[in-house]
Amino acid sequence: MQSLETLVRDLKLKRGRERRGLALAEGVRLVEEVLAAGVQVRAALISPALEATPRGAALAASLRARAPKVESLGDRELAELAATEHPQGVIVVIEPKRFALADIPLGNKGVVLVLDAVQDPGNVGTMIRTAHGLGAAGVITLPGTAELTNPKVLRASMGAAFRLPAVPAPADEALGWLAKNGVEIWAAEAGGEVVPRAMRRAPCALVVGNEGAGLSPQLLKAATRRVAIPLAAGAESLNVGVAAGILLYEALRDA
Repeated sequence: MQSLETLVRDLKLKRGRERRGLALAEGVRLVEEVLAAGVQVRAALISPALEATPRGAALAASLRARAPKVESLGDRELAELAATEHPQGVIVVIEPKRFALADIPLGNKGVVLVLDAVQDPGNVGTMIRTAHGLGAAGVITLPGTAELTNPKVLRASMGAAFRLPAVPAPADEALGWLAKNGVEIWAAEAGGEVVPRAMRRAPCALVVGNEGAGLSPQLLKAATRRVAIPLAAGAESLNVGVAAGILLYEALRDA
């Protein structure tokens, strides 16, 4: 029978996560979010470091009540298994929620964030967190974007990845779904217009891309309008996560 430690090592790899349909979460705050969001926990590894504080001890008790398999490991051994520098004595194996495009509640004026080949997992997680915090309807990730179950994506999302519908989809499928639902497509591009202040009368998809390559020709062609953030003289660009947050805020002001 495969050990839990071997399973954790396998799930640190993309191919392992894809093959098993499982992912990892570590650290007190993120694991608390896992439980609060009702994500299924398959197993947990805990060390004495977790139970050294009242908060950690309470989390350990919750895991023992919820997870079918909980094993103890030394602090050093658990730290060697972890992907983070300070795992705080807890690593859990989870079955992440799987969303479909139909799960994104667009409504009449909802906003969905579309990520085109955004490769940095920290940026992807941050944008999911921002989209959730600002009230976006969901996130669509196109090919070339960091995998949604990447541990860095989950950490950077601070639990938002467990609550906000985030859906990986091919560009053709995503564009077809947007068109079917009457969604305006706003492509973020240098030289575009300032985000319009007029009341939107339809749902909107805000598309941001790779900082180096920009958006694909297919998405630019499908765009209803191209939008940008006015920058100070001499400023070349913004980090894609920062830019997405500003544009989402503006797009959602009238939602």
